[in-house]
Amino acid sequence: MRYFIGVDLGGTNIAVGVVNEVGELLGKYSVPTNPSRGFMSVVKDMADACIVVAEKVGLTLDDITSIGVGVPGAVDTRENSVVLAVNLDWRGVPLGDELNKYLDKPVYLGNDADCAALGEIFSGCAKGCSSAVMITIGTGIGGGIIMNKKIFSGCDGRGTEPGHYFMIFGGDTCGCGKKGCFEAYASCTALIRQTKRSMLDNPSSKMWDVCNKNIDTVNGRTAFDAAKLGDEAALAVVDQFITYLAAGTAGLVNIFRPDIVIIGGGVSNEGPYLLDPLNEKLLTLGYGTDLMPYPKAVKATLGNDAGIIGAALLGFSEE
Repeated sequence: MRYFIGVDLGGTNIAVGVVNEVGELLGKYSVPTNPSRGFMSVVKDMADACIVVAEKVGLTLDDITSIGVGVPGAVDTRENSVVLAVNLDWRGVPLGDELNKYLDKPVYLGNDADCAALGEIFSGCAKGCSSAVMITIGTGIGGGIIMNKKIFSGCDGRGTEPGHYFMIFGGDTCGCGKKGCFEAYASCTALIRQTKRSMLDNPSSKMWDVCNKNIDTVNGRTAFDAAKLGDEAALAVVDQFITYLAAGTAGLVNIFRPDIVIIGGGVSNEGPYLLDPLNEKLLTLGYGTDLMPYPKAVKATLGNDAGIIGAALLGFSEE
């Protein structure tokens, strides 16, 4: 049995775990990131955490095959460096080389969303599949593309941005500054904006009751909660949001034809209330759904462990 260490590097915490070759997470450990100290201090803490977590599961570094790091930003997999990680204020950081100063092991880097998708393929809702499109619905839309159990990272190894392909050219302004991105219509931020717009147009809507009459407290659950109470305005918001999500997802499926679609992020906690109508709409919007099998959208299951597991198996997937 071979063992791998995965590091999920976040702006708040460094989460580290040991994973075996069948995708089991054997143990994990975390320390605060404190990125303001500079990347050298963060890298040293990452290395120390790797040693601690190995010992925690009864191993030493000699037992570890490789180390993978999921980074919240763009990475250059050929140079093993971080191109840009805004939350860490890192630009052009040679993370692989720096980590090797402390740990004499092969180091692999990946975008954190890509790693989460890879984790779901090996150990989560997509286990048994070889390809997947993962869409993570949060402040923006993140995600990853897995092909043949490997991360599809593009021609320069810097990953994909499924949230920023143009769904409606010249449409709503996205957080990236462009207009009409998938993210501008199907992110949690977009859902909140759509909810507030409907509330202002429908002053008697139960959405006002759900948020205690304070529009500033609207979140991604507000419209869903009011829709479950039968509120017509909220039902319309939810239906429109899921239609946008389905349209963007169908576009990705038409391009990549994955075995499965994985939905992550807070909105995915709506479960069947989100996924059942989403799958119905995908069958309507997808190409050739009457002639060939169409991938089903399912909820991600690994939670925060997905990034650790996927990062750990970056090297294994390359084999």
